[in-house]
Amino acid sequence: MQAKLNHLYAQYNRRDYVHPDPLEFLYHYDQIRDREIAGLIASSLAYGKVARILISVSRVLDVMGPSPFEYLSCTPERDIFRHFESFVHRFARGENISALLIGIKHTLADYGSLYNCFAKGGTASDGTIVPALSFFAGTLNSASEKSVPGHLMPCPEKGSACKRLNLYLRWMVRCDDVDPGGWEAIPTSMLIVPLDVHMFRISRELGLTGRRQADLKTAIEVTEGFRQWFPEDPVRCDFALTRFGIRNGAAGNVALKKELGI
Repeated sequence: MQAKLNHLYAQYNRRDYVHPDPLEFLYHYDQIRDREIAGLIASSLAYGKVARILISVSRVLDVMGPSPFEYLSCTPERDIFRHFESFVHRFARGENISALLIGIKHTLADYGSLYNCFAKGGTASDGTIVPALSFFAGTLNSASEKSVPGHLMPCPEKGSACKRLNLYLRWMVRCDDVDPGGWEAIPTSMLIVPLDVHMFRISRELGLTGRRQADLKTAIEVTEGFRQWFPEDPVRCDFALTRFGIRNGAAGNVALKKELGI
C-alpha cells in the first residue's frame, strides 16, 4: 500500500489539482505573517459547498486588503464588526467572523504571531499537536469580549476531530508543491489527519479504523494508521487522497478505489 500511496502522491499532489480549494488563497501571500492569518480564515470557513466557501473567504480577505496582518493591527474592533455585520456563511454570521478576527488581533498583540501562540501551547514531547491545538483554540475563543467565533473555532476538549484546524496546520507546517508551509519548527510527524467525510470513508476502506464516529479519537487512530507508512509525515497523502471525492464526487470515489486496489 505504501507504494500505491506514493504513486498517488506523485501523480496528484500538484497545484494543478488545487482548484477549487480554499488553500489557493494562501498562495497570494509571500509573508508568513499574512499567510497564517489568511490560512486560518480560509480553513475556518472550509465547510459546505466549495463554491460558497471560495466566495465567503474571498469576501473576508478582500475587505482586509493586501495585508491581513496590517488590517488587524490597524483596524479598531468596532470597525471590524461594522465591516462584517452583513456577512453570512451557512451557520456563521457577521458577529462570528468578527469575533474570530478580533481573536486573531488580540493574539497577534499578545504573542506577535499566530505561530508563537500555537508553539506556546505545546512541547516536542507531546507526541501530537493536540495540547498546542487546545491552547491555540482556547486563546482565540476567549479574546473577544463582545462575541465568540462559535463553530468557526472548535474545541479539541469536546472531542471534535477539528478537521478544519488540522487542515490549517497541514497547510502551515508541511511544505511541498501543494502546502506552502511557513511554520517550520513544528515537526510534520506531530500532525493529525484532517478527518473530513472523504478521508473518513477512505480510512475505513483502508482498514485504518473501525470506528463509526469521525471524532478526535478516530482522527488520531487514522493518523496512527498512516504513520505505519509515513512515520515522519502521516498527513502526506491527505491532499491526493481527498482530490477524487472533492473534484468528482461518487465517480471520483470509484476511481480512487481502483487506484488503491480496494
